[in-house]
Amino acid sequence: MPASLLMVLATLLFATMGVCVKLASAHYDAGEIVLYRSLVGVVILMGISRWRGQSLRTPVPAMHFWRSISGVLAMALWFYSMSSLPIATAMTLNYMSSVWMALFLIGGGVLLGSARVDPRLVAVVLLGFVGVALVLRPTIEHNQLWYGLAGLASGMLSALAYLQVTTLGRAGEPEYRIVFYFSLGGVTIGALIVLTMGSWHAHSIKGVALLLAIGLLATAAQLMMTRAYGIGKTLVNASLQYLGIVFSFVYGALLFGNVPTSSALIGICLIVVAGLAATLLSSRKAPADNPHSIIES
Repeated sequence: MPASLLMVLATLLFATMGVCVKLASAHYDAGEIVLYRSLVGVVILMGISRWRGQSLRTPVPAMHFWRSISGVLAMALWFYSMSSLPIATAMTLNYMSSVWMALFLIGGGVLLGSARVDPRLVAVVLLGFVGVALVLRPTIEHNQLWYGLAGLASGMLSALAYLQVTTLGRAGEPEYRIVFYFSLGGVTIGALIVLTMGSWHAHSIKGVALLLAIGLLATAAQLMMTRAYGIGKTLVNASLQYLGIVFSFVYGALLFGNVPTSSALIGICLIVVAGLAATLLSSRKAPADNPHSIIES
């Protein structure tokens, strides 16, 4: 399956998972949701790997460690910013990961000298972020500065995590192993949050069903996203990732009665245009491009 299609499907599953998280938040705290979401992923991936006779041992444990650290810290900081920032602001700051990624790649290209960044792809990423800002209309109050900085740090660490996913894919690590170690890190951080806050809640049939749905959707989406970053262009995937906002916005309108504004509709159009443009650019790769460059891949 092409990387672009994998990324679109992953964003759809993540958006669907977001609906389940919103519903589950009435029964569980954020740390519990992170814990159970990751725990479901660990159990599923252990079962699949054993059934297929695949090993979870990795020849590059350090790479998995740093990917897990950056990814889980990004998730923890995102939840921290969500605790006091408006959800629109927190989500926008987290979606700056694509902009940070473009900046990291430009800086890497300058340092390497021989590597190039397609400026059209950078422009597409920035266009998509303008669309995100129009949809979410973020605002930060004076007393929310530290939470805003946490949200910015979340986006930056997410960018590093996505680049590390790309590197792991290039190193030959299978998707299930990458997602397994990330889920393991999520279990650890989620458990620490719950133990620190002491927020254990009793289960109900509805609550367990929502937690299972979150875990299944998250695991499938992570596998697709990891595969997409492993075989596709980094900045193309970053641009297509903005479609998650479109899917979430549609869910909000259909399920929670959120009425779209004119600026939100313009933003959705920009996001769709950015995703389509990124796909077209990836299919028209110039022969002079270096296929082995992480900047172009």
